[in-house]
Amino acid sequence: MDRIFELKKHGTSVGTEILAGLTTFITMVYIVFVNPNILSTTGMPWQGVFLATIIAAATGTLVMGLFANVPYALAPGMGLNAFFTFTVCSVFGFRWQEALALVFLCGLINVTITVTKVRKQIIKSIPASLQHAISGGIGVFIAYIGIKEAGFLKFTSEAPNILAAWTKAGSPDPIPAAGLSEHLGGVVTNGNIIPALANFSSPGSIVALAGLFLIIILMILRVKGSILIGVLGATAIGIPLGVVNLSSVAINPGSWSKAFAELGITFGALFGNPGFGSLFSDLARVPLVIITIFAFSLSDTFDTIGTFIGTGRATGIFSDADIKALEDSPGFKSKMDKALFADSVATSIGAIFGTSNTTTYIESAAGIKAGGKTGLTSVVTALLFLLCILLAPVAGLVPAYATAPALIVVGILMMGSFREIAWDDFDEAVPAFFAAILMAVCYNISYGIAASFIFHCLIKLIRREGREVHPILYGASALFLLNFVITAMMKI
Repeated sequence: MDRIFELKKHGTSVGTEILAGLTTFITMVYIVFVNPNILSTTGMPWQGVFLATIIAAATGTLVMGLFANVPYALAPGMGLNAFFTFTVCSVFGFRWQEALALVFLCGLINVTITVTKVRKQIIKSIPASLQHAISGGIGVFIAYIGIKEAGFLKFTSEAPNILAAWTKAGSPDPIPAAGLSEHLGGVVTNGNIIPALANFSSPGSIVALAGLFLIIILMILRVKGSILIGVLGATAIGIPLGVVNLSSVAINPGSWSKAFAELGITFGALFGNPGFGSLFSDLARVPLVIITIFAFSLSDTFDTIGTFIGTGRATGIFSDADIKALEDSPGFKSKMDKALFADSVATSIGAIFGTSNTTTYIESAAGIKAGGKTGLTSVVTALLFLLCILLAPVAGLVPAYATAPALIVVGILMMGSFREIAWDDFDEAVPAFFAAILMAVCYNISYGIAASFIFHCLIKLIRREGREVHPILYGASALFLLNFVITAMMKI
């Protein structure tokens, strides 16, 4: 183990890495159930996507661990699967096979810009202050995800502010007053939505609150494995409260044969017609194809870079020496070079099996905080994902209410990067503020990065210090602005 992963060099042990891998897995295993729920609305078979999600996550994470030797896990991205479903298929009108082809092309583009060092130059172009802002902003984003998943918040939008609502497929109209969750697909408001603290009357929020207190107490007492103990403790508390459904452990062997049959529907579907065979058949649609690939690639690239910068620099996974090797050395001399390549390859692999963009998960920070420092953490997480094929009900016993406190605590720890920002310098504070806030309120890492880049460039230009900005930063800002303009024109 030490020869493969250099455990002694990184100051870790097999036990610590296993604990970290298990922690990462527990915080992100929800994706194997959530991703099929989202993608299946496009007409994709649920169980086929379920297996594709597991295979994509396990394969990408294994490549990350064995090739890059860093403790990051991959899976289909949450924001990216929503874009795949509700924009690319629902608004743009692409069939799901064609959307998979677009994702596959996005992966190839990301591999190309990694091999040709474009990604390396992107990272080099980001000033240290923005890197720290991105790190802290991701902390805010993670904490917000945890607070939301814990059920600590409720949101109110008055009727005049509701712009649109839609029902789930097959639901009758009008929507009955009772059972809204069974009939209502979603609601769009004008942004005048009022958040408030929940009253903690639901069993789920009680479980999350207990888990949060448990983790905080254990962290204060410096107990090793505090996060994992807290998640498992919250799960145990959820059993008598009815939050954890033990009856779901029963496994029906017949369902697995059906799942693999449905995987046969999604596997390689992008190469058929519909798929690549129809993607470019209509010349009038080619500009839309290019725009969509660009949008996929832009979001995927900056989500990944933001995650690596935000977690890697804050925790020492990517040292100053490694960052220097990334900037100066040819080939794949640095760990981040290899990590970026692994992330790119995973997207195309996932598309072949039948899922949206596979990307590096910010929840990896939970395993890193639990002590994970090498690729052994990733290998453990990947193997646990593969076990989900046989033990899906068991893996699904850990509810989101139990993992939410872990995300809150990880967010608190990551926000320490803000101390490196000169908040009394308004020029530096403005980009940092938007990086921190927009990631959470827009529920998108890329939007926070976009805003920080744009304001950084704007401030430098106003101060007539534009030559200090790297050309790539100008280019990225222009592309982000173009993406926002196109999105507005598409009325997304």
